[in-house]
Amino acid sequence: TAVVPARSGTTAVVPPTRGHAIEVRLYAEDPAEGWRPSTGRLHAFEVPRVDAAFAALSGAGVRLDSGVEPGSVVGVHYDPMLAKLIAWAPTRDEAARLLADALTRARLHGVVTNRDLLVRVLRHPAFLAGETDTGFLARHDDVFAPLADPTTVRRAALAAALAGAAARRADARVLSGLPSGWRNVPSAPQSTAFDGPTGRLEVAYRFDRRGALAVATVDGDPVDVTLVEAAPDRVVLGSGGVRETFAVHLVDDVSYVDSTGGSVTLTEVPRFPLPGTGVAEGSLVAPMPGTVGRVAVATGDRVAAGDLLLTLEAMKLEHPVYAPGDGVVAELPVAAGTRVDTGDVLAVITHE
Repeated sequence: TAVVPARSGTTAVVPPTRGHAIEVRLYAEDPAEGWRPSTGRLHAFEVPRVDAAFAALSGAGVRLDSGVEPGSVVGVHYDPMLAKLIAWAPTRDEAARLLADALTRARLHGVVTNRDLLVRVLRHPAFLAGETDTGFLARHDDVFAPLADPTTVRRAALAAALAGAAARRADARVLSGLPSGWRNVPSAPQSTAFDGPTGRLEVAYRFDRRGALAVATVDGDPVDVTLVEAAPDRVVLGSGGVRETFAVHLVDDVSYVDSTGGSVTLTEVPRFPLPGTGVAEGSLVAPMPGTVGRVAVATGDRVAAGDLLLTLEAMKLEHPVYAPGDGVVAELPVAAGTRVDTGDVLAVITHE
């Protein structure tokens, strides 16, 4: 116990420090892409096992201070911080585990966040040993890897496809009790393609007459699982006597898949895309909404890989756009002060 002077000239008794507290800041940004901010609508924002919100903890637990909720729009005009998550526990390791567990179970849909980076840091042996300083991220670049490994991504893609099949069967007006894709004799598997964190994923699956999963492949490679349950918002797969639950949240053509292995965002590829919807070869598109700041080139200029083309201003930061390779600036449809949305063409580089 310490005694310190109070403003009134009297003394105040300060209780002794007990335990350990750790705070993390959840941001709408992508650490693996140069900390690029992410904008959009939050379709889900849920952090389970929170013991207090904007209030003191009465014991070991997790506190959440958040300025957003489901439906909130993350724009370009303000700082991209979504929330602060604080854990207190008797030991530092316990506080780190509480925080990592709460973050892992969180449902954060609609924007890219730094959640995976925070979890990896909290679980890193160097962090738990107290070996942290301003060079921590430079020394331990493994913390930038997503939590969902390739196996989890493949199973999440299968779960999204099976959830979609279950949703279509639930909406069927006739024979809704039959397995999806049912035929009198075995036929070709059903297929769904997604754009995912590792690129395009081609999922194929076929049910037998009992509704069991007879065939399941991703990019032609078998996925060795059994189907325990499939609903529009939940798929349970079994493998080696272990069941894994995937929560699937479909928003338009995007499936947000959460599991203990990590969260995966998958965008379904249209089976019959409309013609003429792509952009010209060599186009550089805006990775986020913002305002064009400086323009360093003009139409007809020759550029080399890595040359600065222009900058985008969003969320109080300036984001450079570099030439991906050698070439000539064929088109430059923007100027300083131009407002752009995600996907708008910033420049077209013709490669020599």
